[in-house]
Amino acid sequence: MKWDIFCSVVDNFGDIGVTWRLARQLVAEHAVAVRLWVDDLSAFARICPAVDPRLDSQVQHGVAIHAWHGQWTAIEPGDVVVEGFACHLPDAYVAAMAAREPKPLWLNLEYLSAEKWVGGCHGLPSMQSNGLQKYFFFPGFTGQTGGLLRETGLMAERHAFQADAGTAARFWRELAVEPVAGARLISLFAYENAALGSWLDGLAAMQSTTQLLVPEGRILKDVERWLGGPQLRAGDCRVRGQLQVNVLPFLEQSQYDRLLWSCDFNAVRGEDSFLRAQWAGRPMLWHIYPQEEGAHWDKLDAFLQLYSQGLSAPAREALLALWRDWNGGQMMTQSWSLWQEQAEELTVHAEKWCLEQASRTDLAAALVQFQQNWI
Repeated sequence: MKWDIFCSVVDNFGDIGVTWRLARQLVAEHAVAVRLWVDDLSAFARICPAVDPRLDSQVQHGVAIHAWHGQWTAIEPGDVVVEGFACHLPDAYVAAMAAREPKPLWLNLEYLSAEKWVGGCHGLPSMQSNGLQKYFFFPGFTGQTGGLLRETGLMAERHAFQADAGTAARFWRELAVEPVAGARLISLFAYENAALGSWLDGLAAMQSTTQLLVPEGRILKDVERWLGGPQLRAGDCRVRGQLQVNVLPFLEQSQYDRLLWSCDFNAVRGEDSFLRAQWAGRPMLWHIYPQEEGAHWDKLDAFLQLYSQGLSAPAREALLALWRDWNGGQMMTQSWSLWQEQAEELTVHAEKWCLEQASRTDLAAALVQFQQNWI
């Protein structure tokens, strides 16, 4: 069985992050041959340094990686074609799909959403003008969707890492970071955000110490502005009040997972890091990708409604206030104070949510099952 997965890198690293994890899992756990077509290998190389952006084709982790050029070379389409996040497939490739016998299964892998309409649209076909059918495949948080991207054994791997102090110490040495004794560890990976300064003010003014770990990315300029010092680079360490800021290099995926597992609280963005923070089982703060006319607010509120189920009224209020202030670029002084008052319940809840979601069929397995049922 041969699969083609297409990825157009339009949101920094989220699209390629998801499709790369999916491709690896399909090869490793379902014994399918995968070709991953990517239109920006330089961005890909940031999350997988072994990728050489100069090569038109290469193999990493058993996945055949191909540069997706504007000038398309005719090839035989795969048995299954996954169109990542509604990227537009090459016209010549679509024509070859229509001419192929038997016809390939064409899947549009959609963005992750908790909105209620997703369950009703998952798996629906759309007839194309060339006679092919395209099926819409929606990841999601309920049994009516295609599930979430999660490797087999991920939870066991995380628990083993968190239980082994020696492994954790080696990880910090790899990052050239010295954990501050007794400090709360927070990771920060986000888009530019006007709310950041008020949050950092609050952390710096606390009686206890916070160590903020910031991988290189778009939010780093805002951190630099708040510190008021020279340009920040990987390896830098700055202290202001009770807050120590450590700047990390951009991390490849397995390292980033371990950073999330190591921290007490994770601020994340987009889709890939958002989901990986949930698998960390730790409290999190999501910076959703802003959309025109505020369309992202419906998506944010849908997730909050689902995620906050089972929380006490005060904990739910604290969670919603913090997330809405962060995504609205509003002052976070009061909402962060409210969140801290409910931190114990929210920490327990994060692990409970993680285990509940991990009990469902994962996205890769759901895709394979869909293909087998389609035949």
